[in-house]
Amino acid sequence: MIEIIISYREAFLQGLLVTLKLSLTIWSLGLILGGAIGILETKWKKSIGMLSRALAFIISGIPVLVFLFWLHYPLQALAGVVIDPFYTAALTLTIVNVFAVAGIVRHGISELPSQYIETARVCGLRPYKILRRVQLPMVLRHIIPSLLETQVNMLHLTLFASLISVNEIFRMAQRVNAIVYKPVEVYSALGMFFLLVCLPLNGLALYLKQKFSRDISEK
Repeated sequence: MIEIIISYREAFLQGLLVTLKLSLTIWSLGLILGGAIGILETKWKKSIGMLSRALAFIISGIPVLVFLFWLHYPLQALAGVVIDPFYTAALTLTIVNVFAVAGIVRHGISELPSQYIETARVCGLRPYKILRRVQLPMVLRHIIPSLLETQVNMLHLTLFASLISVNEIFRMAQRVNAIVYKPVEVYSALGMFFLLVCLPLNGLALYLKQKFSRDISEK
């Protein structure tokens, strides 16, 4: 396995960089947009909240692979455009991540006991200061483990990008295996990559969950 990694290090490195670039795009946009939507859902439940939950319900019923293929082939054919597969994969997985993050944020905010908000209002804080100084710090501490676990899942889903010709690490591993035909060694190396990235994130999520995930009304 080590010999294969050394011999084809350029291919693995190229695939690794594409995977990391794709993941960072999905993570950053998903967390920012999903967090914003989650907050807006709690403020305008009958408009943005209902629409967001309806879209999330529809998207959750579509397999990610089907959603990816639909955006890559039929939609582009109907629109008469050709988009780089990397951007198609990034868009697909970002949409999935946005609604997953929005759901986590919405749930976290809804679980915050009303007495914290009422106390902040009695102290004369304005709504935006209540959100910034009271709600977000408490909610973030509570939802960070779930957010980390979701981002690990999104990293796993980047493997699907290989099916629309994105040269991420799984596709490069397939190419290397086609040359050397040593699937055990090649895919073991691929598994080691994901372990090295995912285990620290999963460990951090578990630690934070044990430390912070409790009844938020205790204090």
